Amino acid sequence: MGFVPFSFIDAIDILLVALIMYLIYRTTKGTNAPYILSGIIAVYLLWVVVRTLNMELLSTILGQLISVGTIALIIVFQPELRRFLQMIGMRQKQFNFITRIFSAGEDPIQTNVAPIVTACREMAATRTGALIIIGQQSDLRLITEGGIALDARVSTSLLKNIFFKNAPLHDGAVVIEGDRIVAAKCILPVTQSDVPKDYGTRHRAAIGMSEISDAIIVIVSEETGGISVAKDGELRRNLDPARLQQTLQRYLAIGHRKRTKQEVAE
Repeated sequence: MGFVPFSFIDAIDILLVALIMYLIYRTTKGTNAPYILSGIIAVYLLWVVVRTLNMELLSTILGQLISVGTIALIIVFQPELRRFLQMIGMRQKQFNFITRIFSAGEDPIQTNVAPIVTACREMAATRTGALIIIGQQSDLRLITEGGIALDARVSTSLLKNIFFKNAPLHDGAVVIEGDRIVAAKCILPVTQSDVPKDYGTRHRAAIGMSEISDAIIVIVSEETGGISVAKDGELRRNLDPARLQQTLQRYLAIGHRKRTKQEVAE
């Protein structure tokens, strides 16, 4: 059995695989996608080692397994892989250099949180369930395309009418970008993370959305009337209107200014 020297290209190959593994872990933690792709990568690394050792029979078998097995895994685990790719596409804060390249250089319109806070306060008083997404840099088209397109200025009355229990658009989420409501009745991905059992569907969906984007999600519970905010996979519950407004303003301020290294670490 001969030995094929380990080339510089092989080293670069393994480093790139390690980088991909790291990105997979950071962007899909709490889902099944990392395990699936990690298995594929593990088989590939084994094939690289076998090829380096010039083990022809095993190398041929693994090569066939990779070519056929990868396609089979993509078919079988299509929902998980689709969620992983969705995370990569929407989680732009980890790829800010791409955003800067394609950015037109114009400052986005700031979202006025006052009508949102007022609507949440009044809906909480009547225990009207609501799910509101406030977009920032992440591309939310995958979410808005699955809902009903709107183009209306954000207002307390409109938000209350959308989430009124007998209204046709009350199910799902509303997406706000800048000062406009761009879509309603949007379906959100539910988190796969381990969360408390008392979290309802809205709270799980809000956490799931916050895991794959930098959006701010506001929830009004239909059962308790409590107001919560989800951001970066974390949920802050039972906020009063004053605290809600402070939280939204702080998140939006951080999202629209250049982050320092300390803010990124936090």
